[in-house]
Amino acid sequence: MNMKDRDIISIRDMKKEDIEYILEKSEEMEKNMEKNRNLLNGYVLSTLFFEPSTRTRLSFESAMKRLGGEVITVAEAKTSSAAKGETLTDTVKTVEQYSDVIVIRHPNEGAARLAAEAVEIPIINAGDGANQHPTQTLLDLYTIKKEYGKIDGLTIALMGDLKYGRTVHSLATALGYYNVNLIFVSPEELKMPSEIKKYLKSRGISYREISSIEEIGETDILYVTRIQKERFPDPTEYEKVRGTYKILPETLKLLGNAKIMHPLPRVDEISPKIDRTENAIYFKQARNGIPVRMAILSLVLGVIE
Repeated sequence: MNMKDRDIISIRDMKKEDIEYILEKSEEMEKNMEKNRNLLNGYVLSTLFFEPSTRTRLSFESAMKRLGGEVITVAEAKTSSAAKGETLTDTVKTVEQYSDVIVIRHPNEGAARLAAEAVEIPIINAGDGANQHPTQTLLDLYTIKKEYGKIDGLTIALMGDLKYGRTVHSLATALGYYNVNLIFVSPEELKMPSEIKKYLKSRGISYREISSIEEIGETDILYVTRIQKERFPDPTEYEKVRGTYKILPETLKLLGNAKIMHPLPRVDEISPKIDRTENAIYFKQARNGIPVRMAILSLVLGVIE
C-alpha cells in the first residue's frame, strides 16, 4: 500500500484496510528498531504545537530521531510569528520550505485540514480542538491489539469527557470498523456527540449510555479521559462535572479483569495506586506511540510501503 505524501487528518478519511496496514507496519517497526535507525536520515520533521503537549510532541520527535531524521519545532504559539498576527496558512507555507513533513496541533477544529490544503508536504494532525486525534487512536488500537491479540469481540467502555474529548471521538469512529460492544460513561452534560452515535448505528455497532461506574459491569477495556477544563466555554459548567469519576483500587472489583487505558495527562480520575496493578496499561499505551508514529512518518515520507 502506497501512503507516500498522504495527509493524516481524520480517522474518517481512513478505510479499515488503512488502519490495519498501519498497525501491521507499527508491529514491524517495534520488532526492528535497530534495523530502521537510519531509515529517515536526511529528512526533517517540523512539529507545530499551538496547544500544550508532552506525549504527542515528544513521541513524534523521538520517533523521528530513532529513524535517523531531524526535528525542528515550535512548541508554543507565542514563540512563533502567530503572535505577530501571521495566519496559519502563511505559517505552514513557510515551514514547508524547511521540512519534509509537518505535525500540527491547534486549538481550532479544522485547522489541520486547512494546513493540509495549503501545502504539498504531508500534514499529520496531532489534535485540532475537540475534533480529531488520529495518531492517538492508531496507538490506542495498537495497544488493544497487543493486549488481546484482537479488537473484534471486545467490550470497550469510554468514560469521562465524551463531548469535548478528541481522543474518544477518533477512537469511537475507528471502532466502527470492528465488531465491538461499546459503553459510553459520562455525565449528561458530556455525552458522546450525536453525529458519532449516528455513525456507529449506521455501521451496526451496539452501544449503551450510562452515567455511573457501577453500571459498567465487566468490560475488557476501560478507556478513561480527564474532564477538560480548557474546552468548557463556561467555567461554572466545568465546576459542575469536575471530579465526577475516580478509578480507585476498589473500583477494579466492579470491572472484572478490565485493562485501564488513558491518553494522559490525568488529573485525579485514576488513583496512582492503580499504576501498580496489572490492569493499568496507560504507560505502555504511551510507549506504543513510538513504533506507531515511526510507521506513520515512514509511510507518508514514502520510505516504506
